[in-house]
Amino acid sequence: MILQTTLSAPALFSSCSAHRLHPLLFSKRRRFSYWHFNRLRPRLFTVAASENGVFTSPETAKSFDFTSEERIYSWWEAQGYFRPNFDRGSDPFVISMPPPNVTGSLHMGHAMFVTLEDIMVRYHRMKGRPTLWLPGTDHAGIATQLVVERMLASEGIKRVDLGRDEFVKRVWEWKEKYGGTITNQIKRLGASCDWNREHFTLDEQLSRAVVEAFVRLHEKGLIYQGSYMVNWSPSLQTAVSDLEVEYHEESGSLYYIKYRVAGGSKTDFLTIATTRLETLFGDVAIAVHPEDDRYSKYINRMAIVPMTYGRHVPIISDKHVDKEFGTGVLKISPGHDHNDYNLAKKLGLPILNVMNKDGTLNKVAGLYCGLDRSQRGGEVIEPLVSKQWFVTMEPLAEKALHAVEKGDLKIIPERFENVWYIVGKDCEEEYIVARSYDEALGKALENALWPFSTLGWPDVSTEDFRQFYPTSMLETGHDILFFWVARMVMMGIEFTGTVPFSHIYLHGLIRDPEIDESINHVCCILDDMGVVDFYFAPDYSQLAGAKDVKTLGNVIDPLDTIKEYGTDALRFTLALGTAGQDLNLSMERLTSNKAFTNKLWNAGKFVLQNLPSQNDASVWENILSYKFDKEELLDILPLPEHWVISKLHLLIDTVTASYDKFFFGDVGRETYNFFWGDFADWYIEARKARLPNLALIRAIRNARAEYSVEPVKRISASIVANVEVTEYIMKEKVVLALLSRLELQSIHFTDSPPGNADQSVHLVAGEGLEAYLPLADMTEYDGLIARLSSPKFVEKAPEDIVPLLESTALVT
Repeated sequence: MILQTTLSAPALFSSCSAHRLHPLLFSKRRRFSYWHFNRLRPRLFTVAASENGVFTSPETAKSFDFTSEERIYSWWEAQGYFRPNFDRGSDPFVISMPPPNVTGSLHMGHAMFVTLEDIMVRYHRMKGRPTLWLPGTDHAGIATQLVVERMLASEGIKRVDLGRDEFVKRVWEWKEKYGGTITNQIKRLGASCDWNREHFTLDEQLSRAVVEAFVRLHEKGLIYQGSYMVNWSPSLQTAVSDLEVEYHEESGSLYYIKYRVAGGSKTDFLTIATTRLETLFGDVAIAVHPEDDRYSKYINRMAIVPMTYGRHVPIISDKHVDKEFGTGVLKISPGHDHNDYNLAKKLGLPILNVMNKDGTLNKVAGLYCGLDRSQRGGEVIEPLVSKQWFVTMEPLAEKALHAVEKGDLKIIPERFENVWYIVGKDCEEEYIVARSYDEALGKALENALWPFSTLGWPDVSTEDFRQFYPTSMLETGHDILFFWVARMVMMGIEFTGTVPFSHIYLHGLIRDPEIDESINHVCCILDDMGVVDFYFAPDYSQLAGAKDVKTLGNVIDPLDTIKEYGTDALRFTLALGTAGQDLNLSMERLTSNKAFTNKLWNAGKFVLQNLPSQNDASVWENILSYKFDKEELLDILPLPEHWVISKLHLLIDTVTASYDKFFFGDVGRETYNFFWGDFADWYIEARKARLPNLALIRAIRNARAEYSVEPVKRISASIVANVEVTEYIMKEKVVLALLSRLELQSIHFTDSPPGNADQSVHLVAGEGLEAYLPLADMTEYDGLIARLSSPKFVEKAPEDIVPLLESTALVT
């Protein structure tokens, strides 16, 4: 909004000194913030914006038109206000944007991180620090591949027909054409990033950093290859992360299969029930519950797997087998089931893979080799054991933990430091998924290297790396502390010798207030920005597989919200949350804060309408010479101004302390209370109603308008009042001249009408207060003759006015 752009920022939060303020206002010593108007800058800033068509004229707009936000943002960016400026300081504040998926669309998680990070960068920018907010996007490998493959399919082309290099080329073509959507949407949220430094995780510089990091870790023995179960996509021919797998319930066939007990009679067999008939070729054991009397006599014997030419597998007992499910007998196929895989690892059982990467059965299936797996709808993710790249995390994690313990890395809120310690205990939980060694170089560690690879690493001599690394802050959702943040810290320490940022701010997630939380059957699917979607389940048993259940369909699109309430209202609502705590986003709050933004607009309009013209250099020099850093400078002001400026100093002290503690919700509430209560409801209304001046000023301004006096023209005036009123007005003579556009040296105070009263416009502003404005000042000769030549004017004008105007015309 316009008030934001006209703020004289640099000195607002500078050094402070203690002063005793007016005893009528305060009874004890207060800290007094030093601030003053920068010479000419605020007005010229606003004028430049107005001349470029950025702002709606306050003379005509009755309420804030938030559709102009995009126009204002574009002007800010064009002026270079988002770039780091070293003119007023050398201690930079740097924050890297968590890169959103290039294929993604805006959700409230984006709105949350943009709001909080923008608060931080604008605050430090106002303090005069060189401030860099570095943006970028993630290439989102799986999602991007799907999009590009669909595009190719529409052309009748398959990815495998193109070859890797040509397919990558097509991916880049798609990115150049469509990849800016999410960036433009983030701009719509008002993110004041330095877009000249925007990065993409497949940029040449970042890819070079990934190769360097991969090689260094491999040389130190921290990266190695091993086999691990992954979620395999037969159609995409790639592994898919657990976060990217969607679970759906569907009807299927249950197959009952008899497994004969080796060495037993015809009646010695165990029956299993399974929906994955094709995986029996990969069975390595049969499991029953140790207390299941039906099968206890078979424990430690061998069973014969059907259709495998007599292959034997052990019959084992395990207390995790559910006696009540199916037949109470469980087939163990560790090559094709996550639970079976973990059980096999625990018991030391072999792992058999019966499936090719394209979903067909391999030679382990014997006569059935080459057949497709059982038919099911849609693209079915297949659990497969595959050779992957692993990262040994424990030695890296120890350094990161030490940084937290020493205080080199502060986590906000502090309670999340306690859970940091579970990172890095099982190295096999950290792995890199790729189709080949070459692709591993393109995927390994890319997000973990983000804070320093975007600044030029491994070339540590680059200007950006020297000036902006380590960064100041990482801001992200508390749900990904271990998925992304921990890796960034570990890799930062490993490759640069220092933590990549000094602070981690963890925001809460956005919740739907309409959900009845007493039901406790609600969960949400998250990504690295916050909430993606909400889901519900009829009972607790289904919550374990949150994606198994039906979506509520209540995800709020920030762009829709902005269309109705404006960006300012949305961001202010999100800013009122508390670090690390989830936030209920209600329409009532948005409606209330929309009214608040409009209140800001109206207050700004009131101020702007009472400012002098930009051509009144002498008046502006007088205004801009005011300073408010000492008590004696406040004492010369009228009591209302003295009071509101004193309250403003207290607000600055309070919100500065809250900013420095990252209590952004408190900043919002404190600012809201001051602006709405103290400034708008009290001070502005007092200024409007102050007598005898807002009545006299109004009368003079109305007269100027009636006589079409040019706004830039200064006129003289004779003020007739009693001694008490005259004494008060004389104290505000400068304000009277400023707002009424009077010539300061030509304001005369008398207790009786002046000698030229018969050739003046007579105004009655109130009881005992009158003004006389010489017609010679008010009327141009040509305009006066034109009026007197108009029959309609002469007909409607009072009888005593026409002779007066005629005589004035002769004098003129």
